[in-house]
Amino acid sequence: MKKLLLIICVLATSLTAQAQNDFTERPKLVVGIVVDQMRWDYLGRYYDQLPEGGLKRLIKQGYSCNNCLINYVPTVTAIGHTSIYTGTTPAYHGICGNSFYVDGRHVGCVADSTVKTVGSTTSKGQSSPYLLHATTIGDQLRLHTDFRSKVIGVSFKDRAAILPAGRGANAAYWMDNKTGCFVTSTYYMQELPDYVKKVNAQMAKNEELKNAGEDIALYPLCGHLITDMAIAALKGENMGHNGTTDMLCVSYSETDAIGHKWGTRGEHTDEAYLELDKDIRRLLTALDAQVGHENYLLFLTADHGGAHNWEFMQNHKLAGGKWLYQDLQKEAEAYVAKKLRATKAVIADITVYRVYLNHQSIADQNLELDAVKQCLIEFFSKAPNVIHAVDYQKVRTSSLPERLMNMALMGYHPRRSGDLLIITEPNYYEYGEWSSPVGTTHGEWNPHDAHIPLLFYGWHIKHGESSREVHINDIAPTVCQMMHIQQPNACSGEAIQEVFED
Repeated sequence: MKKLLLIICVLATSLTAQAQNDFTERPKLVVGIVVDQMRWDYLGRYYDQLPEGGLKRLIKQGYSCNNCLINYVPTVTAIGHTSIYTGTTPAYHGICGNSFYVDGRHVGCVADSTVKTVGSTTSKGQSSPYLLHATTIGDQLRLHTDFRSKVIGVSFKDRAAILPAGRGANAAYWMDNKTGCFVTSTYYMQELPDYVKKVNAQMAKNEELKNAGEDIALYPLCGHLITDMAIAALKGENMGHNGTTDMLCVSYSETDAIGHKWGTRGEHTDEAYLELDKDIRRLLTALDAQVGHENYLLFLTADHGGAHNWEFMQNHKLAGGKWLYQDLQKEAEAYVAKKLRATKAVIADITVYRVYLNHQSIADQNLELDAVKQCLIEFFSKAPNVIHAVDYQKVRTSSLPERLMNMALMGYHPRRSGDLLIITEPNYYEYGEWSSPVGTTHGEWNPHDAHIPLLFYGWHIKHGESSREVHINDIAPTVCQMMHIQQPNACSGEAIQEVFED
């Protein structure tokens, strides 16, 4: 009997120790990779052309969530990156676009005139995450480890480096395309570390970069340089060997620039993804050497997808076209002037399918705000290629289908998202002065923009795939649960349990 009790006590102690180990065990390093404008179907489109070791390694050895959807509108870069790492949507994290309005003032999502550029003499470094309301995975990791963890963001775009890393990051580095080097801001530091200076010194000698000039984002070279910088940060900060878990956030931007310029088809886009695969393979090799393939947890996803070029669709007898919002804005103003006798403009801006009203102008003209909204809804609802036009404040009582209603609500911040939301017909997208005739864009609820890849790989990730619907804001709680740390403080997603090892 005594022996039996002893065995039971030993087993209980062992199980307790195991439970404790489960809660303290974490990978040495977490790596997030975001590929800007990568559609989910690109994994299948390019699969047979890919060698082993890059994306194929992640697919064959990792876990693929094949039905990962963005659950808000609009679907753009800044929102996507922020939602991935905060586990929530614009309704809570406050980043409502690449730019938006705050108290009637147009602002860039990371533009910050109170900080200075570090690394060059231009204004390209005047950026910070001060407009971000919520914490990120990296912020929570820093909090959990009493700020001993190192969190670094790297990208071509400032927003794609800054927003993933979070407000409490050690550093974020992005590219100054005017001078051809990586920069940061005084939000993070006063001087670049030596390893960044070395990368910049090599870039100064790069003839291909000199030839590309400020258009570097239109070349696969952009991705190679991002990889160089990510590996330099990995080694320079000794990530994964600092006594606790570190995090590296890497975003590839050239795929977005090339997609906007040349669309979803053709030699430029094909080259971009085949070269991206080389960069991912090179990054994985560096991670293996730095911490060992079994010691890092990695995920790869996208901030949004992209529509097929409207002319390409029409040439193949498929629906699609230009949504000429700039022309419609002029017509909408004329409609309000005729119907409500407005003498001044009532629209401040139309951007990514949202209408921002000029509230001061409306008040100065003694017009009723609700009357102006209703007048504009009448106009846009009858406009070509528009399915719905709704008042953001009345979405719940609108005629929007439930999925679109929820996406509108999750994408709406009452002080930053404007007044009206426009839903266009599938593959009819905003087309203005910046648009390329053969290129594409994004921003809509449709699968071409909202269905994104999601691959998990490495530490405690089992191999497999699932077609269960999951969402972009499920990524952060999944990673946090695996590390046994608290979710970001505005997290609204749910952990994807099936990716974990049994």
